[in-house]
Amino acid sequence: MNNEKLAPENFKVLISEARIQQRLRELGAEISRDFQDSKPIMIGILNGGFIFLADLIRHIETDLEIDFMRISSYGNHKESTGHVKVLKPLSADINGRDVIVVEDIVDSGLSLQFLEKLLSAFRPNRLKFATLLHKPSKTRVPVRLDYVGFEVEDKYVVGYGLDEEQLKRNLRQIYVVNE
Repeated sequence: MNNEKLAPENFKVLISEARIQQRLRELGAEISRDFQDSKPIMIGILNGGFIFLADLIRHIETDLEIDFMRISSYGNHKESTGHVKVLKPLSADINGRDVIVVEDIVDSGLSLQFLEKLLSAFRPNRLKFATLLHKPSKTRVPVRLDYVGFEVEDKYVVGYGLDEEQLKRNLRQIYVVNE
């Protein structure tokens, strides 16, 4: 089924499905090398990161575990409010484990900074961060990103897990919304 008909005329393709899938293969190979002697736990950040996580793990050639957290810094806004709260805490014990946090997008960096502080308190062996998209021009705090799918300009983007008021996550490509 081609669900791209759900993209209105003011949506312009930024990153094609083929380009996304190619980059996932590359990231999967890199993570496989970095964790070849480990069984990492991948922590998907809901809601946006679940598609990226699901597709990414299919390209990782080592055993791994999955868990999810849900945090909010946007509410119903298009930009981060700067206040991060946990809506669904982590279930797994990550003490002494190798952990990879999987985010859909990093812009201000405040959510990532919050997650790093929170998860470090559980004393993981290694704590790495993967994001599908990074907006370096929006980043307000120092962040450490170990795996980055794409760097993008400061534009409002949707599709492939990224939402517009909780909709459009099921688009297979990433779009810029022209207002």
